[in-house]
Amino acid sequence: MNVINKIKIMRKPKKLPERSSTSIPKHHTYHSKLVILGDTAVGKSCLVLRYVRDDFCEFQESTIGAAFLSHVVNLDYESVKFEIWDTAGQERYRSLAPMYYRGSAAAIIVYDVTNKESFSGAKSWVKELERRSGPDMIIALAGNKSDMESKRQIEFEEVSAYAKENNLLHFETSAKTGANIKELFTEIATKIPKIDQPETRSAFPISPPRHRRRDPFACW
Repeated sequence: MNVINKIKIMRKPKKLPERSSTSIPKHHTYHSKLVILGDTAVGKSCLVLRYVRDDFCEFQESTIGAAFLSHVVNLDYESVKFEIWDTAGQERYRSLAPMYYRGSAAAIIVYDVTNKESFSGAKSWVKELERRSGPDMIIALAGNKSDMESKRQIEFEEVSAYAKENNLLHFETSAKTGANIKELFTEIATKIPKIDQPETRSAFPISPPRHRRRDPFACW
């Protein structure tokens, strides 16, 4: 055996470089603005409160202007922190809406399954967002008060067909029972583009209701 062959035999195999911990992708939290739209008394604030605080108030006061809350959705390899703008449904506040949905990654348009006119209002919001928002915005329809089956005026199939035609998400929800609330926000979190948006601020909460005249159509 010559010297060269001896060197080859004695040479130790090269070690593979150890994988740096910095090369392992870390769990990242994305910040995404989400706006809640819809007619008055469809239960927008109740839906948000059920989602963020797992709480329900049947006689929630009407929102004035808008309220802001935040909540984190944990997915498999990332998290999405929703910065949620809950807008007022009264007509006199409608002109303020662009200030809240501008720059939003997603919008939830809430209608009341027991109120046919609220679905017409939802359609008008869809048209406005399609005309004035970015093409990447995720739009979801939420048919709230699904627990009030005996008073239903809008069939699930009708809205699902409309949603499919317009490439929208569609869920029926109940702020009162919590049905499909988490599922709605989780589905939006999986669909939105994972691009960080500037963090708005810490939440200024929806105020707990004060004693006042009860409005039987206010919520859920």
